[in-house]
Amino acid sequence: QVQLVESGGGLVQAGGSLRLSCAASGRTFRSYSMGWFRQAPGKEREFVAGISWVGSRIYHVDSVKGRFTISRDNAKNTVYLQMNSLKPEDTAVYYCGATIPSTWSPVGYWGQGTQVTVSS
Repeated sequence: QVQLVESGGGLVQAGGSLRLSCAASGRTFRSYSMGWFRQAPGKEREFVAGISWVGSRIYHVDSVKGRFTISRDNAKNTVYLQMNSLKPEDTAVYYCGATIPSTWSPVGYWGQGTQVTVSS
């Protein structure tokens, strides 16, 4: 089982930056790929970025490519999402989740989420 706790969200102006962190606990953390997802009001949760266990496979969706960077530190059991050049449309609750390595589909382990609000 994996427990996840996100932090680092907040209110930022367009063009600004935030760094989200996801602290994981549980013996099986290193068995999973990890992903960042987001859910805006009235919309479904969507995948944003994923990283494999050793960090050799990384994927960012087109809407954040070049602006967001996912990384992980297995020694600290932590996954990060560096978000630069933020836009108002990035406003959402951001979640980290364990994923299936080949498809980035979530396996059901979620944190409580952290709110990111980007003002124009």
